Amino acid sequence: MQRPGTPLYIIKAYLPVIESFGFSNQLRAATSGQAFPQCVFDHWDMITSDPLEAGSQASTLVADIRKRKGLKEQITPISEFEDKE
Repeated sequence: MQRPGTPLYIIKAYLPVIESFGFSNQLRAATSGQAFPQCVFDHWDMITSDPLEAGSQASTLVADIRKRKGLKEQITPISEFEDKE
């Protein structure tokens, strides 16, 4: 919606947190610095897929987070953490 008496527009949208990294820079670059975001947390939402199921949304999300943090993309099996006798 446009702010009355100004050339400014207000656009409200839900943006997943994982997609918000770098969003400000991309928006400013795409608009030559004329647009700027104001991000406010609104709500949590569950991802219903299984992160251990290959190709699922949760699996892709976990792999992306692990890659960003410099970890192996594969989730370490629980057997690696058990005591060995």
